[in-house]
Amino acid sequence: MEVNTLLDRKDVFSYDEEVIKRLKNVRILDTTLRDGEQTPGCILTPPQKVKIARALDEFGVHVIEAGMAITSVGEREGIKAVKREGLNAEICGGCRAVIVDIERSLECDVDSIHLIVPSSELHRREKFGKTLEEILGLTVKCIDFAKDNGLIVELSAEDGSRADIDDLIALFSTGKEAKADRFCICDTVGIAVPEKIYARFQILTETFPDIPISVHCHNDFGLAVANTIAALKGGSKQFHGTVNGVGERAGNVAIEEVIMTLKALYDVELPVKTEKIFELSRLVSDNMNLPIAFNKPLVGENSFAHESGIHSSAVLKNPETYEPIPPNIIGRRRRLVMGKHAGKKALKEVLEEFGFHVTDDQLVEIFEKMKKLADLGKKVTDSDLVAIAETVTEGMIEEAVKLDELTVVTGNKITPTASVKIATNKKEIFSSGFGTGPVDAAMKAIESALKNTEIPQIHLADYHVDAITGGTEAVVNVRITLRKGDNMITASGAGGDIVMASVEAMLTGYNKMLALEKRKNNKK
Repeated sequence: MEVNTLLDRKDVFSYDEEVIKRLKNVRILDTTLRDGEQTPGCILTPPQKVKIARALDEFGVHVIEAGMAITSVGEREGIKAVKREGLNAEICGGCRAVIVDIERSLECDVDSIHLIVPSSELHRREKFGKTLEEILGLTVKCIDFAKDNGLIVELSAEDGSRADIDDLIALFSTGKEAKADRFCICDTVGIAVPEKIYARFQILTETFPDIPISVHCHNDFGLAVANTIAALKGGSKQFHGTVNGVGERAGNVAIEEVIMTLKALYDVELPVKTEKIFELSRLVSDNMNLPIAFNKPLVGENSFAHESGIHSSAVLKNPETYEPIPPNIIGRRRRLVMGKHAGKKALKEVLEEFGFHVTDDQLVEIFEKMKKLADLGKKVTDSDLVAIAETVTEGMIEEAVKLDELTVVTGNKITPTASVKIATNKKEIFSSGFGTGPVDAAMKAIESALKNTEIPQIHLADYHVDAITGGTEAVVNVRITLRKGDNMITASGAGGDIVMASVEAMLTGYNKMLALEKRKNNKK
């Protein structure tokens, strides 16, 4: 299936060839490391910023807004570390309309600044307590200072979607006289609608035809993608966004959604490696500790998952029936989910994917066991299905990772510490870990022990604990979810010791995932 087959529906889509031609030159400013990091509770260390910046650069974004240097010493260290990588992308620093912000950005050796200036009467009054004329004066001083120091300047109209159009023209006219390189309109609280954004960009791009104007949309009403596309059609030359749409409140526009909307629905190819979208998404999710919603477009767990027997059967015949694009285009794979809605045909297909070539009787037995598990309200993961199939076909999951020893030290005046002795098929490994509590320390010790082995890196995606009985001697049930790429498995452990129950769940999960990987590799 080619993506451009979606364009065959001429009754639905109509195109202005001049608009399409212009869209092909659109640039991407990624602000995951600045606006995205402003997600409440999210902090990125300098090494994490570098890791994400490298991935963004390899993906192909044009500008990386690496942070806001005025924030802290640690933030400046992160921006400097990104700049030292020598990436192809322009490295940008976010700044308020304050000289000291620009000075801190200069210390980080950035290529450009994103100068954020309040443009609406509400923001001027409440944030700065200044008139339009005073704001324009500050803007000139900041741009002059930045340009004198060799910086590219993108002048950004904060709350520009609510600003009076004449005030925007005044701000950008001032910016033009001061030699700003780019302008930007921010839909700061996500209250714009596509029609208004389109009209606003038409006016401003006609008024300032020689200066590129960016669009920066937030997603408070779920309109960020629609508004971004409307702005690009209205004349915007660059859009701001974040990976996974992370950011304050409901987040920023998700760059992957804009990119794939342009590719699949407008036949516009931006110069990025779309096959890296899923990998990039997971990298950001893991490092920001921000889970991705299961129904998130493109990168959510269920985006290319099919359970219904009718749907699965149709997808097996022709994926276009229930998939808008082939999953491999963004680095994903199709998943046929086994549950109470699944049919035997899909079950057989999944079993064969895992290397099980079963008889008709075995298929019926596996099908019935799987349905019984689903009727109990349990999500049937790939590893559950493999375990059922192993039982029916008289196989067993190999215990490739075993715990020999575990020691945990904790207290009110000591950092929780754990040391482990892990036995694999090839050797014994000693390791230790520190954590916010004894469970966290034990988990990190296990991850550290297995980090440099032949065992592939597996990520802890979710951890949940329930007390089965009451009192301080309660038996607890720990359930975890582990992930490697598109594969996710669940595992559990139970007992009176929450640390041991957690470790049991973790190692059970590792062994289930390794068995799953081994089956897939054997099939290849």
